[in-house]
Amino acid sequence: MNNVFNIPVRVYYEDTDAEGIVYYANYLKFAERARTEFLRALNLTPETTKNDERCGFVARHVEVDYKKSAFLDDLLTVTCQIKEVKNSSVTIVQEILKENEILTSLEITLVYININRHRPTKIPDTMRLKLV
Repeated sequence: MNNVFNIPVRVYYEDTDAEGIVYYANYLKFAERARTEFLRALNLTPETTKNDERCGFVARHVEVDYKKSAFLDDLLTVTCQIKEVKNSSVTIVQEILKENEILTSLEITLVYININRHRPTKIPDTMRLKLV
């Protein structure tokens, strides 16, 4: 696996339930933000990957392990690391940490699809080189 990318995420009121505990689905949102910034850091934004075919990554499979809760106003670190790149998919492992303690771990497989045809398509070589 290659280097770990990370971003800070602050927990706001909108992220929590009435007890000030982060609502479980919001961990997926934190992970999505980190993946978006990770791809941006690799210069793989929708603008830079545009071509004649409408293609993009969609989530195919997600595994989440909730270990501990985050709370209102916590400062979290969300990491991304590529685990595997295949012909038309990429698997990314992520962790959500508070002060180096893992709160949540995720593994997500993204599939590169042709949006017009709703079918997986080969990840272009120029993109693949940035992912490996």
